[in-house]
Amino acid sequence: MTNIPFAAAGGLVVAALLTGCANQGQPPAPSGGLAAAPSAPGGLCNAQPAQSAVGQNSTASVVESARVRSGAQMARILRPGQIITKEFDAQRLNLEVDGNGRILAVRCG
Repeated sequence: MTNIPFAAAGGLVVAALLTGCANQGQPPAPSGGLAAAPSAPGGLCNAQPAQSAVGQNSTASVVESARVRSGAQMARILRPGQIITKEFDAQRLNLEVDGNGRILAVRCG
């Protein structure tokens, strides 16, 4: 029975350590003491508004414009024969291009 207080104390130490780690990676509050409002959820891709990119060359400005119109957080160019990851990402715009860099298809994922 004398081990129970030590076990409880050990649990408290672990809890304290985990609490200290829980705040790692969060940005500090801005100066002035006011916390920043959390960003609104979003960044979900909608490929329909970006379909005008089909037929254009995949220049940086065209890719960025398509990304902005789609509402996606990121965009990637998929070249012929390129090995790509297959996981679905609702915040990513995929631009499929031909061998000359002309956009053939615009889709989310």
